[in-house]
Amino acid sequence: MIGQLLQSVISFVSNAIGALGYTGVAALMAIESALIPLPSEIIMPFSGFLVAEGRFTIVGVTLAGAFGNLVGGIVAYALGYFGGRPLLDRYGHYLLIRKHELNLADRFFQRWGGGTVFVGRVLPIVRTYISLPAGIARMNFALFCLLTFIGSIPWSYALAFAGMKLGENWEHIRAYTHWLDWAVAAALVGCVVWLLVLWLRRRGRRN
Repeated sequence: MIGQLLQSVISFVSNAIGALGYTGVAALMAIESALIPLPSEIIMPFSGFLVAEGRFTIVGVTLAGAFGNLVGGIVAYALGYFGGRPLLDRYGHYLLIRKHELNLADRFFQRWGGGTVFVGRVLPIVRTYISLPAGIARMNFALFCLLTFIGSIPWSYALAFAGMKLGENWEHIRAYTHWLDWAVAAALVGCVVWLLVLWLRRRGRRN
């Protein structure tokens, strides 16, 4: 059942990108960032495969993916900005917004502030939902757009590059990207802990 569903998604993605080109890449990535479960782990590797085929450029698909993330992120931001948390709690399940994931993104945003819009684009779960708490908190819109676009570039590039290198076997990357998600998350947590330790040491020396 799951295999058939995944194959259907792969067929949909490949047909859309094959027919629409860069516009298809951007549109599909926008769908993902607008809280609809269409995984970038399929969209961008296939785009990378087309780079290897000579149809696209790696810069082109990366920018298309980042732009799509921005468009979808704006939709989610607007939902949080105008609807607020009560609306999402009441009607979010109709939009496939799960409360657990929203709570995780909300806590992450409340703890680390607007910077999470940038960092959250490469974190599992958080990257899909981070635009919602940004909208609820009414984060500066221009800054939100800038951080969303820039933060989407590394993830879009990494997946497209992997698909380009894998060639016709691009779809196998889907099985490994979750490990990449958590590896990046662990590295970021490690950096935060390291910076915290340095800060505590400096504070101790001053005292």
